[in-house]
Amino acid sequence: MRTAGVGGGEARERIMAAAYELFSTRGVRAVGVDEIVATAGVARMTLYRHFGSKDDLVLAFLARREELWTDGWLRQDVERRAQDPADRLLAVFDVFDGWFREPAFEGCAFINVMLETTDAEHPAHAASVASLANIRRFLEGLAREAGVADPAGFARKWHILMKGSIVAAGEGDHDAALRAQEISRLVLADALGR
Repeated sequence: MRTAGVGGGEARERIMAAAYELFSTRGVRAVGVDEIVATAGVARMTLYRHFGSKDDLVLAFLARREELWTDGWLRQDVERRAQDPADRLLAVFDVFDGWFREPAFEGCAFINVMLETTDAEHPAHAASVASLANIRRFLEGLAREAGVADPAGFARKWHILMKGSIVAAGEGDHDAALRAQEISRLVLADALGR
């Protein structure tokens, strides 16, 4: 295990990178601190110097996931694919279609962590719920721009379709996003009175 000569920022980043990969692919409960330490190539005390507990590391993972996944991937890819807000809503499922077909598809970390930490008062559960709410706010903004009368209610419906398609893809349905998009077209037409 290499620890000598590792700067604080570099060690922290290696811990984050190891935790991100392990938590994303295997979940937070299945991965122990010892495995993160070994994968990152740092001492246990180094991990605890940067993150006071595994829970703190899970919270940092969720924050990074939101930064990379929600902001850095989903929003950007949706905005790149369409200009019209209604088309952007539909583009969510085009983005998901590509994701679901990736061999490394791991599902939604926010859903996974929320379900792994069933105590609603647990910070990781609360952070997951907050991250999911941020996705709904993004959808609500698109719905408002598209002219939907009840953007908050619409965003909840849309988000259910998104989450359902993620679960279906996890079951092995690689066409889940296309199926959800087909349903979403009806929901959108109804919301826009078309």
